[in-house]
Amino acid sequence: MSEEVLLHAMSGRGKKVDERPRAKAPGSGRRKSSAKAEEQKRASADVEAPTEVKKKPEQQKKGEEKKHADNKARGGAQPRDTRPPASSEPLCASNDQPCIAKSAEVKKVPRGPPKKGNSMDGNPARILQDTLEKLKIRKNQKNEVAKYVNDIHGAINKHVEVSLSWCKRIQVLKTGSYYENVKICECDEFDLMLAVSVERVDIQPFGEDGAFYSVAVKRHSKHPLDRFLNEDKTIKASEMLKEFRDKVKEAAAKLPYDVTVDRKKQGCPAVTLQVKKGDTLISLDFVLGLEVHSSSWPHFTNDGFKIDNWLGKKVKRDLKYKPYYLVSKYQGRGTREQDGVIAKDAWRISFSHVEKEILKNHGHSKTCCESQPCCRKQCLKLLKYLVQRLKEMYPKEAAKLCSYHAKTTLLHACANRVEDSEWAADQLSHCFQLLLHDFEEHLRKQHLPNFFVPSHNLLKSAGMDKKSCNLLADYIEYERNNGFPLFR
Repeated sequence: MSEEVLLHAMSGRGKKVDERPRAKAPGSGRRKSSAKAEEQKRASADVEAPTEVKKKPEQQKKGEEKKHADNKARGGAQPRDTRPPASSEPLCASNDQPCIAKSAEVKKVPRGPPKKGNSMDGNPARILQDTLEKLKIRKNQKNEVAKYVNDIHGAINKHVEVSLSWCKRIQVLKTGSYYENVKICECDEFDLMLAVSVERVDIQPFGEDGAFYSVAVKRHSKHPLDRFLNEDKTIKASEMLKEFRDKVKEAAAKLPYDVTVDRKKQGCPAVTLQVKKGDTLISLDFVLGLEVHSSSWPHFTNDGFKIDNWLGKKVKRDLKYKPYYLVSKYQGRGTREQDGVIAKDAWRISFSHVEKEILKNHGHSKTCCESQPCCRKQCLKLLKYLVQRLKEMYPKEAAKLCSYHAKTTLLHACANRVEDSEWAADQLSHCFQLLLHDFEEHLRKQHLPNFFVPSHNLLKSAGMDKKSCNLLADYIEYERNNGFPLFR
């Protein structure tokens, strides 16, 4: 091979040259000229329309490595290594400096869009059914405790009626979750209202939300409650409750059981007995109340109690003809005064007897749960259990949350979703999701109106601040989006 040809090949600027020696033939000059012209034509075509040749994976990889090496040699930007860094501190994408990675940020409660109960951890419907089984109260336990409680409250009632002249016409109302058939876990709490019937009384609101009232006796010659009247004839609730409490304590001391009386709580209308039966501690709340006979409920209830489309106008009318109740309970400082009445002498309105009636006959149709069961009560039990678990897991944030908030949420939900088909038993998971969403929204808005007195916000009156409400709403959202981990 000639030196000129060898140098031309090494430079990479020429075409591949045939190194074999060739013999000259006649007319070879013309063939050489023709070949040279054809070669120039092909070269021209290559310049005008270059064709891309797909590299093989090995070639492509080598090409990229060469490109990276060239960049490094020129001091250019380096390709980012997407593997986790060796350092415990990950690098920021902007400047390759150590920073706190998003994955390291600890969120107490993950947030996310509402789902329908789908979960990677299990079947939510199955989890709810298993939870309901866990919440059931054994029938034999129920019967034993009921007999025990009946003996105690019978003895208390008898002693109070005999000892207090103003309790001769006392009415006993068995209220609360046990008597509404929505008790969960244990038969360990019972609510009993001992109500004194009053007629011809003047009821005036105490405060602006319509939940509290002062009660004054109208003109009369003699009244059983004369000893508890102020000069303006208003009844002193605090003195009535004190005398009532003393007599309950006397009766409890005579019982043949291991009974203790809880210390009085500020603003609480109940006298609470703790009865020990074996390993079980049973709590009995005796609540002093007034049974008010009036032609109508207070005007604050006009925009509440919306059961027309749910239970019917006739049912609503019949229930509103019944008396309503006032319990000896006040809010805030007991010395706060309004129109000459101090807060500890005010009464809070109660519709527990109506709530009991509604939950017993809860269907849009009169035949609800006869042939086709609904899941209204099951949803309430699950929500009450969730409230209980939240109070256990987050005692600070959920300290003022209570089962009455759960019951009120259900009543509003039933008034909005009135058809029995919307509460079908086989749709438990979906129905509970909707109820939880309702509860979550009430918490986020920090607004849960009393079902009977809509101007009374149960969350604010309980002293729940915005921060606690939002945190609880976050916890509930996490529960319903992740298959209810608190139920497992």
